[in-house]
Parts: sequence; C-alpha cells; structure tokens
Amino acid sequence: MQESPCTITVGHMSAEELRAAIGKRASIRLRDNEGGFRDIVGVLQSETSLINRRGELVEFRLDDIAVYRIIPVFNRRDAQPSTLSMYDTRTRDLKEIVDREGLVTIYCCGPTVYRDAHVGNLRTFLLADLISRTLQLQGLEVDLIQNITDVGHLADDFQGEDKLLAEAERTRIDPFEIAREFEDRFHQDLALLNVQPARAYPRASENMQSMIESIQRLIEIKSAYVGSDGSVYFDATSFESYGAISGNKLEALKPGHRYEYTDEGGKKFHADWALWKLAGARTQMIWDSPWGLGFPGWHIECSAMSIDLLDAHVDVHVGGIDLRFPHHENERAQSNSLTHSEVVQTWVHGEHLLFEGKKMSKSAGNVVLLKDIKTRGIEPLALRLVFLENRYRSQMDLTWAALEAAHATLRRWKNSMAQWGEAKDLKIDLDLSQAFAQDLDTPRAILRLRAIEKDQTIGNQDKRAIFLFADQVLGLSLAEIPMSKPITGEVQRLLDQRVIARKTKNWSQSDSLRDQLANLGIEINDGAAGQSWHWK
Repeated sequence: MQESPCTITVGHMSAEELRAAIGKRASIRLRDNEGGFRDIVGVLQSETSLINRRGELVEFRLDDIAVYRIIPVFNRRDAQPSTLSMYDTRTRDLKEIVDREGLVTIYCCGPTVYRDAHVGNLRTFLLADLISRTLQLQGLEVDLIQNITDVGHLADDFQGEDKLLAEAERTRIDPFEIAREFEDRFHQDLALLNVQPARAYPRASENMQSMIESIQRLIEIKSAYVGSDGSVYFDATSFESYGAISGNKLEALKPGHRYEYTDEGGKKFHADWALWKLAGARTQMIWDSPWGLGFPGWHIECSAMSIDLLDAHVDVHVGGIDLRFPHHENERAQSNSLTHSEVVQTWVHGEHLLFEGKKMSKSAGNVVLLKDIKTRGIEPLALRLVFLENRYRSQMDLTWAALEAAHATLRRWKNSMAQWGEAKDLKIDLDLSQAFAQDLDTPRAILRLRAIEKDQTIGNQDKRAIFLFADQVLGLSLAEIPMSKPITGEVQRLLDQRVIARKTKNWSQSDSLRDQLANLGIEINDGAAGQSWHWK
C-alpha cells in the first residue's frame, strides 16, 4: 500500500499548527542534544506529545522539531479487498462467489404479505443486504431480485384456512388491498434498517402467465402431470438429485408429513407437490389456466421469476433455514428441470431467531415487530447491530437487554464519529476486509471496531476513516450526526468538577460524579486526550 503525497514541513513549528493536527498520525524528526536526530511516529495528543505504536506517551519541545509530516488516510482504492466466500447449503462447504464480467446475481425469498414481517424475517432480508454490500465493496455490480408472495402462500398457511382470504373475510377488505398494505409496511421496515432496495420486487399475482407457461413446459418434458383431481403436480421421482439441499431422500419421506396442502388426493406419489391447484369452492384470488380456474403452488413462483428476471442464472440464493425444505428443495427440482442446468450456484440460509429464549409465535405472545422496538424508544438500527453481533448461520436469542445495549453502542459510536471530524475518507482495514469476505463474519468485524475505538495508537482521523469503511457493509449510518440537546448549568458544573477530580487523582469523587451525570443522561468516556461525554 503506497502513501499518497503529503506536505512535509521543515523548521520551527507553531503551537497553533500542531494543535490543528491533534488526533492525527504524525511522523516527527526531533533534534537531540548531541546534534543528531531521532524519529517518533504516533498519534498527536497535544502540541507537545504523542502516543507511539507501543502505546507510550512521548513528550517533546516545539523548538526541537526539525521535520514533521501528517500521515495521510488511505483511500479504499489503495488496496484490493478479499473475495467473498459463503457457506453453500448444497455442497456443505465454503464456496467462492464468482462474478460474471463484474456482475453477481442474487435472488432472495421475500415476504408473504398477509401480515407484518417480524424480526426473524427481517434477519433473513438483512442477510441478502450484507452479501450485496460486501460484493459492492469489492467493486462488483449486484443484481438483486426479491419476490413478493401475494398468492400461493407458505406451507403453514394451508394447514386449514388461507390466512389472507380469512383476513379479507374478517375485515371485508379486498385481499389484494390487504396484500398491498403489508407490502408497503415491508418496504418501510427495510428502509428503517438501511437495507438497500432490490432492483425489482416482482409480485406473484403479476407473473401468473410466466408460472402457467413454466407448468406447461414441465408437463411437456414429463416432469409434471395432471392428477386425478384435476390439479397439476410435479413428479418428484423425475428429478434424480432431489434432496441435495436438505438431505431428505424421497424414499425416506413418509406420507402425511406436514409440509404441503391438506387436500392432495390426486397425486401419484405422496412426495409430489402441487404446481397448480384447482379453485374448488374458492372464489377469490383465482386465475384461468389450461387446467381450469385455480391458483399456483407456492414453489413455482420462485422458479418462474428467477429464471425470467435473472436469465436462469442465480449466483446466490438467499432464504431462511426454514425454507431449505421443502421450498428450496422443490424450487431447485423445478428450475433445473426447466433449464436442464444448475440454476443456483450457491444456496445461503440464515438460521432461526429466538426471542427471550423461546421460538416466536402468536401463542407464546412473543412475536416482535420493528414497530415494537421503536415504541420502546430503541433506534431501529440497533436491531441491525444486534444481528451483526451474531453469525448469520448460528441460531441467536434476541433480548430486550441486547437491543438496549446495541442502542447505547450505536449512540456512542455516532457521537465519537462526530468528535473524530467530518472527513469522508475511507481507510481499508485488512482484518475487517477479511472478516466480511470469510462467510460474513460480522461478529469479528464488530469486535475489531471495538478494539479500534479503544486503541490510543490510532488517530481520530484514521478511526473515522476505518469506521466509514466498515459501514459500507455494516450499514449503521455511523456518519449520521446524532441528535443533541443543550446542557444545563448543573450538568456543566458536574463536568467541570469531574475534570478537576481527575487532575487531582480524586478517583472516588470522579466515580461519584460519573454516577451523578449518568443519572442525568450523560455518558462519560475517559481517554488519553481527557474527558469526553455524550447524551445516552
């Protein structure tokens, strides 16, 4: 890595010039008593002192300075980040994400819009965003598609009544109006979490012709058939490598397992699944087809739309671990049968989320939405930070205490960033770059930032530049100026008293004053440059 040109100053330095450089890394050549020179390098703490690489405070006299220069912040163009590798569920190994002429395509299973997305759903959607941001940091272009399921709902929705139609009957509101309302709420939640928008959010209801044509093709190539009940089913036995993602082999699957519709008596084999269901008594959300009025099965939409919108080549397919089987297993069988190729190169799944030690469910009364977090006065991005502190493919237990702690950390970091200056330079940190590239090890990245925050041998200018570099992936809006409010005369008096207490080494009084300030909403930080504070 080469340093960019910078100004080298020779001769007598004024205190004002050095004061303007406090917090920056500097290289200073000092005259010694014997007519020679000695060099010191570190972060300027005052006009006459710096902290070197070993963390030692080195003091000097202005008159002894022969030459000094400010060490510049490096731009991210000065180094090449590592290549992203992700854990592929199908091969059960880390797999390098290979671009095609600088482009990577991503398909992420989106929400079923009959209800709000809860925090567990949002964790999966954040995963796609982190992959996309990491690839962009490496200079690649990303084409991300995320579907909106407004028909053909997930498996649990068919163990009884259709949830969307039931809600429409209860409220006497058109089901598509309900779907659009929850779709809007979904986009609002993504924006609050700083999730970058996908190129497109195709709705299942608006891609019906593509699904019908896909089903027709599957029938033509003998991968699907019209059942004795008139519905269309995929022939699971026609796809030899079924089970590669989940490990579930056809011969081991037992009839009656709870993963499909409850009224599928027309199948030839119990593990076959519906591609098109006849409407029967259903009168809403149905479409005409060569097989009669009905609606699509919930797997075919992802096959049809990913093939159409991403030219039958998906570099990374993202979803929650609960979609691994049967949804992704069935989707892979459909897509590969339609194209005679391996459509998805890498399958990435995010693990389950617990809340306060329990699986989230309506019956347990612990389903948490982003609006619930906001109601508690917790910044939405605190949820993003909590997710980042946990590995995406490890089950995590979200708690209110963790959210409150993340909220405090986020406020502290934003206040520190404001104190570190206003520069927009980015500085690559190799540890951060490698953490992102090695299967999105965001916990390691967060630990690295905490270490940088406390490291007195790193200048404030460099700290800000490294945090800005990390934020390209973390997406925490760290450069955002935090809200502030004027301090009262009482707060200022206590702050002044604490400065005096520390100078006189009256540590008990210093601790007491810290507690008093904490009760007034002030958080104190002590560093080599002295006392700093911010509102909690």
